[in-house]
Amino acid sequence: MRDLFKKYIQGKRVMIIFAFTNLVYLVMLLITIPHVMHYSHGMDLFDMMPAGYDAGYAHTLLNALGADGRNAYMQIQLPVDMIYPFLFGLTYSLMLAYFLYKLSWIDKPIFVMVFFPIVTALFDYAENIGIFSMLHAYPDFSTRTAAALSLLTIIKSALSTVSFLMLLSLVVIFLVRRMKSLTMHYRQ
Repeated sequence: MRDLFKKYIQGKRVMIIFAFTNLVYLVMLLITIPHVMHYSHGMDLFDMMPAGYDAGYAHTLLNALGADGRNAYMQIQLPVDMIYPFLFGLTYSLMLAYFLYKLSWIDKPIFVMVFFPIVTALFDYAENIGIFSMLHAYPDFSTRTAAALSLLTIIKSALSTVSFLMLLSLVVIFLVRRMKSLTMHYRQ
């Protein structure tokens, strides 16, 4: 597995994938999510609530969306959000591997951190499938399904935060080492 990561962690390739991933994220933030939120009259969508939500909120959101909003959620937002988890998992795993490689830590047990974004993506997919099911089943509503989806949202959000913090930590360590190296080089 390490060899596979080593094969694909060239800086330029990682930056191109990072740019594309963030372009897809911007499309969601600036286009698809606001489009669906128009129908919800400003209520936050399920996957945009990192602290989760209760069954009452879920039911109120489904009602507020109306038929057109639920269709927009299923046909506009969720298809884009089915692309994003793959890109997130790929991009952030490669970025973590890239900085582990640059720090000469890729062959150490800390390498396991590259799997956090992949696990995050799996929880995001589970959440998206659940949201689709809940939207599709409406007007049938299950408080258990809403509670399970809320838990998936919380776990996905926590794992994505951990992934970002791990990446930020590696970047900071890399930059500090780089600055020390440059300082030592200029002193000689």
